[in-house]
Amino acid sequence: MKRMPKGAEKIRVRIHGASIPQYHSEQAAGCDICACEDVVIRPGHIGSVSTGIKVEIPIGYEAQVRPRSGLAAKYGIGILNSPGTIDADYRGEVKVILFNFGKKRFRIKKGDRIAQLVFSHVAKAEFILAEKLKRTKRGSGGFGHTGR
Repeated sequence: MKRMPKGAEKIRVRIHGASIPQYHSEQAAGCDICACEDVVIRPGHIGSVSTGIKVEIPIGYEAQVRPRSGLAAKYGIGILNSPGTIDADYRGEVKVILFNFGKKRFRIKKGDRIAQLVFSHVAKAEFILAEKLKRTKRGSGGFGHTGR
């Protein structure tokens, strides 16, 4: 792993498996993860791609599985449940659910970078049952209510 920039928080994530995720620039938020198998995803179809890695994330953190912008821009490949969440207590293999929004078959080869992991703090909510909620100027407006 490349050196973390000064001021960036560092956490220890234990990893088991095929490859170690890599940060590809000094201030990258996400580390790239690779496929450990060859896969072809047809246009309009889903592919669950194995990475061959398992992670042990510290309590109080999660890993978000996010798309790689180059795959989206060049080939129309995205992550169907973006971002996917890997909880601190999950010990199974990290798999990436890719979707081919493009018009051509997309070939993934073993070792190709297919997604990135971003580690984030987790805040747990304490839910408080309320008779009503405070009013705001926005109110219940949503889904583009402010226009374009």
